[in-house]
Amino acid sequence: MAGTITALVVQKRNKERVNVYLDGEFAFGLALAEAIKLKKGQTLSDEDIARLKALDEIEVVHERALNLLSHRPRSAEEVRRKLRDSKQEFSDTAIETVIERLERAGLLDDEAFARYWVDNREWFNPRSARALRHELRQKGVSNQVVDRVLADLDEQDAAYRAAQAKVRRYAHADEAEFRKRMGGYLSRRGFAYGVVRDVLDRLWDEIQTQTNSP
Repeated sequence: MAGTITALVVQKRNKERVNVYLDGEFAFGLALAEAIKLKKGQTLSDEDIARLKALDEIEVVHERALNLLSHRPRSAEEVRRKLRDSKQEFSDTAIETVIERLERAGLLDDEAFARYWVDNREWFNPRSARALRHELRQKGVSNQVVDRVLADLDEQDAAYRAAQAKVRRYAHADEAEFRKRMGGYLSRRGFAYGVVRDVLDRLWDEIQTQTNSP
């Protein structure tokens, strides 16, 4: 595969990539940042080509990872899994190199991701610490990080806010039906029996107060 560079052609669809031709034949694509270091007439050995391809794979993986992160924050393990599942079959070496680069740049931070995830749930779909722990562990976040992030979670408050999405639907039911329906809803979100009981007591008292208000 060794040969002499006969042309360096910027790709039509991606101006940041260059096609490298050796001895008149297309050999491989390369990121522009690496291609500008080459010149026509330069001879590349097999070792040179292998090194350039390895560097290029890292840049391709890096761009893919940045694209994944542009949609929402992700854990390091999420990004790793996505890259491993890519149709391009990236090498583990390239993937781990990119993961480390992104972590050093602060673009991958499992604790920041976990806080984002919990905050997002708190705003839009409150859940128990147990349910959040399960979700974060599924994302590959370590137990130590999960422990820190969930340390200050107020389950009573989270369960109360979660109930607000359904409380009006059951407000006109009798107490037994209300407790059955609302209790089931909160239990499915992972809240413990004691938390559910206390929240149901509070909600039922509020409903009675509102009902009996002049």
